Amino acid sequence: MTLFYCPTIATTTILSEEESQHAVKVLRLQTGDEIAVVDGVGGYYKVLITNPHPKHCGFEIVETNTHFGKQNYKLHIAIAPTKNIERLEWFIEKATEIGIDEITPVICRYSERKVVKEERLEKIIVSAAKQSVKAYFPVLNPVCTFEELLKNHKASQKFIAHCYDDEKKLLQNEINKASDVLILIGPEGDFSKEEVQNAILQGFVPVSLGDSRLRTETAGVVACCAISLQHSFKIII
Repeated sequence: MTLFYCPTIATTTILSEEESQHAVKVLRLQTGDEIAVVDGVGGYYKVLITNPHPKHCGFEIVETNTHFGKQNYKLHIAIAPTKNIERLEWFIEKATEIGIDEITPVICRYSERKVVKEERLEKIIVSAAKQSVKAYFPVLNPVCTFEELLKNHKASQKFIAHCYDDEKKLLQNEINKASDVLILIGPEGDFSKEEVQNAILQGFVPVSLGDSRLRTETAGVVACCAISLQHSFKIII
């Protein structure tokens, strides 16, 4: 069943112009056709088309699930934007498909990119969530500095993944199920030594993602997979 996104479904049963065009002009849906609609905050609805208008397609809700695909944990990854923005976009797409609750672009000492287009990233999230049939969309936070993140973080478990030859534990061995998890992923040049030490002073546990030295975006996806698999999350290929 084709999936559509309507964040205002609690107050209106009309698809946005973009979604309406896809439903009516591309898929040629007609009155009485059934589609699925998600609101991005857990709502999954089976609906019937009532007004197949290409700019404001109306529908009638016939079945509601308000906690579709709800997980028993929350995953927040704070990741340094990559110099090549397409690599960050790839991470956001794949993390959304796997399952993630919150993403924060964080500017570190060795960051080469300090600006991102949030509107573009939001569109990638919507597209990836629809493709992977997610009713919960991850929250994309505004860009912040490493120092701001340390001051404002909220998680029962918090980790920093870095490449220094210090004592580290394997991430998947440190996860407690049914908890809120925050993982810091650094830029191509890694976190600075000072950043790592400051994070540890704030209670972050230094972790390894394996024996390979990973790109920033790959590290983010590996961390996402490690948490999901640790919580017995089923990934459908």
